[in-house]
Amino acid sequence: MVKLNVKRGDNQLFLYETLTSSSMEDVLQDIVKIYNEILRLNRLADEIDLLAAHGISKPPKAIGLTDEQIEEMKIVDEYTPKCTPSGGTVFQRDDIGRRTGNAPTAKLAEVLRKTCADAKAAVAPTVAAANKCLTLDIIKEEINKLKGATMIVYPMGLPPYDPVQDILDDNEDLAGTQDSTKVIPLDEAQLWWAGKELMRGKKLCDYIGKNEKTKIVTKLQKRGGGAPVREPVVDEELQKKMMAWQFQRQEEMKKLEEVDDDDYLNSPWADSRALKNRLQGTGNIGWNPR
Repeated sequence: MVKLNVKRGDNQLFLYETLTSSSMEDVLQDIVKIYNEILRLNRLADEIDLLAAHGISKPPKAIGLTDEQIEEMKIVDEYTPKCTPSGGTVFQRDDIGRRTGNAPTAKLAEVLRKTCADAKAAVAPTVAAANKCLTLDIIKEEINKLKGATMIVYPMGLPPYDPVQDILDDNEDLAGTQDSTKVIPLDEAQLWWAGKELMRGKKLCDYIGKNEKTKIVTKLQKRGGGAPVREPVVDEELQKKMMAWQFQRQEEMKKLEEVDDDDYLNSPWADSRALKNRLQGTGNIGWNPR
């Protein structure tokens, strides 16, 4: 099967495996889903890290307010008494004011953190560097592991307004956030290779041929961005080696230029009368006065 090394700009994303006979519509749909699900998984892992550190989220009206302000405004938090972590809580104040501060115990918090770290590692760019392909099923499995770890620590569930629950329910509102600029809608997605857009309505083999052992570097981007910068002919490591070799060569040439061009005339082998003197036995006669 052919492998597509998918990048966005200069950033490595993942390896995608498919057949050369696949339609570009299907290929692009799969790649966009994988890319957006990676973003979703990373957002979920980040929020679960905060859940482990500071407990569940405050009610939307109480976010950013002090305890005194919440009491003064008579904002009722009906979920904190219900959504307590198994094993009890440890108070860890959230300086941002988004979460209640009723964090799980250190042992359970470590369960959440480790699951988050493992999930991020499973979809990291280093997976592509190890020549391993990523699929939608792999990402969904990691999301299910994160969900399972959350249910172990919070068996009574989370508030419906908690960001972790929103992501698990795929009910996020990213409008106006930095994360919204990273997501690529399917109808706005483009895939480029060798300076050409791989058009919907065609097959992958129309561009790269029918060799199933082919591996190409593709660029994913939103429509309207123009052609992405093409990949360099040589990678960064090889370029450094070439520059080092060129520098060494220049230094050697400088040393050769510093040597006197006529120095060799003083060498014995450059004496035009050496053979005659040797035959006559006068080669070692010195003329210096005593």
